[in-house]
Amino acid sequence: MLGLPKSTEMSKQLPKKAIYAKFQMNTAAKDKIDAEISRITIVNEITADKVNIPAGENVQSFFVLLVTLKRRNFDEKNIAMLSKLIPQNILFILKYEDSCKLAIYHTKLMQTQWRSADQYSIELKGIDLDKVWENIVAQIGGITIADNNTLDEQIQLDESRQKLEKEIAKLEKLARSEKQPRKKFELVQRIKQLRRDNDNAEIR
Repeated sequence: MLGLPKSTEMSKQLPKKAIYAKFQMNTAAKDKIDAEISRITIVNEITADKVNIPAGENVQSFFVLLVTLKRRNFDEKNIAMLSKLIPQNILFILKYEDSCKLAIYHTKLMQTQWRSADQYSIELKGIDLDKVWENIVAQIGGITIADNNTLDEQIQLDESRQKLEKEIAKLEKLARSEKQPRKKFELVQRIKQLRRDNDNAEIR
């Protein structure tokens, strides 16, 4: 799957009951997963010897898990929970009927859009598995890493910029509906300041 080397392919079902037992999940958490997830299968294992790419300092291997969903509108918390429970680097293929999306957890859950399975491919690109994993996170998260930034720094910068843009949009809406000239002027000045902050953040 995903155009990954045949040497990495496998098909090993990961029983939900085994996950529940190993991590001593409570009934409520089990019910949430049972309501949304039909099956979990390990479909690829990426290791240095299988792909001829050196292990990294932080990433020695990672797995690709095919998660068959019972409904398209799933709770993202369930996928984030699985990622946190299983002590491995995991790339998820979330499948519902004939559509799928890719998901990965790195500081937060990142996802692609729903598409047909054959429209997705992952390139193992990097000098070691640390870099390969970083590139996959960036691809799925739609992250463009600027010069000299680490992946985590870029994610933080992107999140800060998104928050600023949301705040600007909110203030612009308020300014359009504000009747009092003084308050309208104050809102416009605040918007200008936030735009300057946003521009400065991009320059940095």
